[in-house]
Amino acid sequence: MGLICSTAQLACLCGGTACSFCCSQCPTCRNSTSTRIMYALLLMLGTIAACITLAPGLQDALKKVPFCSNSTNYVPSKFTVDCESAVGYLAVYRICFIISLFFFLMSLMMLRVRSSKDPRAPIQNGFWAIKYLLVIGGIIGAFFIPEKSFGTTWMYFGMIGGFLFIIIQLILIIDFAHSWADEWVGNYNETESKGWYAALLGATFFNYAVSITGIALLFVYFTHAHSCDLNKFFISFNLILCVIASVISTLPSVQEYNARSGLLQSSVITLYVVYLTWSGISNSPDSNCNPGFFQIISGNDTVAQNRVAFDKESIIGLVIWFACVLYSSLQTASKSSKLTMSENILVQDNGAVRNAGDQYLINNEDYASIEGRNPESNKDEEAKVWDNEENLVAYNWSFFHLMFALAILYVMMTLTNWYQPNSDLKTLNANTASMWVKIISSWMCLGIYVWSVIAPAVLPNRNFS
Repeated sequence: MGLICSTAQLACLCGGTACSFCCSQCPTCRNSTSTRIMYALLLMLGTIAACITLAPGLQDALKKVPFCSNSTNYVPSKFTVDCESAVGYLAVYRICFIISLFFFLMSLMMLRVRSSKDPRAPIQNGFWAIKYLLVIGGIIGAFFIPEKSFGTTWMYFGMIGGFLFIIIQLILIIDFAHSWADEWVGNYNETESKGWYAALLGATFFNYAVSITGIALLFVYFTHAHSCDLNKFFISFNLILCVIASVISTLPSVQEYNARSGLLQSSVITLYVVYLTWSGISNSPDSNCNPGFFQIISGNDTVAQNRVAFDKESIIGLVIWFACVLYSSLQTASKSSKLTMSENILVQDNGAVRNAGDQYLINNEDYASIEGRNPESNKDEEAKVWDNEENLVAYNWSFFHLMFALAILYVMMTLTNWYQPNSDLKTLNANTASMWVKIISSWMCLGIYVWSVIAPAVLPNRNFS
């Protein structure tokens, strides 16, 4: 429903007639939902644009951009680079730079907004045509930024932002695991249906089976009998930690305070940690311990190096990123949010509920519809997107934009394989720091998950329900 309302909002970019027609055809939805989806759409379109610049067929055309030394532009600059190989990656840097800058500025503008009565609320919930045009114009202008040290410097910002988003992403995944278990275990406890019991066992078994298969493949392809000790340590250590986390989640003392804690959540976290382990060791600069990927780029063919932009790791990473962005845009905070500290990320219930008529309720008080809040307004012209944040925002507007700014930085690093531009910017090299970013994030994921499981037992006086 939120997606349909956001489509109607997008139609407003084309004029009032299109907006009125689309709004008349779609059901009502909350303003907090439609606005988040519109920003998510902006993020998705920016990601698609960045992906397009990595298409092999566009590389020759991109060599004509202003910051390339072989460009046909008329903008004088002594800081140009040979764009034989790195032009796609450098174009991704510029697109993501503008989008992240937009969300960072929006985050600053929305600091300390408490309700939609704030004068800054129309900027948050409207002016979509102006916002999209600003981003498009900024992206065009970004291609005129002289290279010099832009790529190398912005890579470090991307590295930090990508790591911070991974933390947010793993919090969302842990929240998803708890919400999934709460829903299915609750259904089983209420109905005692063998179907729900089989679903719980099947999902848990499937996640663990895929995880064990992944661990075995990591040992086969990323280690050797007498070398690759660091990879062996990462794989073995994370496997041990996953086993410990799974055991903790089933302890009687833990389940006494958290009855729905179990192996389903642990299986989801184990699967995600296996992915992070694979992603981390895939960024290892040691080509002897990283077959398959780095064998492709081990030669001096810089054109071939640029063709590996969409490896399997990047595709899976983007799929997980896409799922987390949609989850954060649509999901309402649940019981697990108190355990995973995701209350600032997800939409919270602020007490605003719209009834069947023109009225909606906030804290048990009647307010008129969004249309001027006039009880005498024409019911045939009922607003389709209604304001549920007049007394209290349903989510932290500033943090929401900050999260999206970090999200596009994560996309930037994923599309460029977390590479680091070298000194002459003709190629991009494997980055040891990115390996540690992924591995450390896997340890943080397990740490946060274990804390979310044992927190009710450690702090019995605190209400986590």
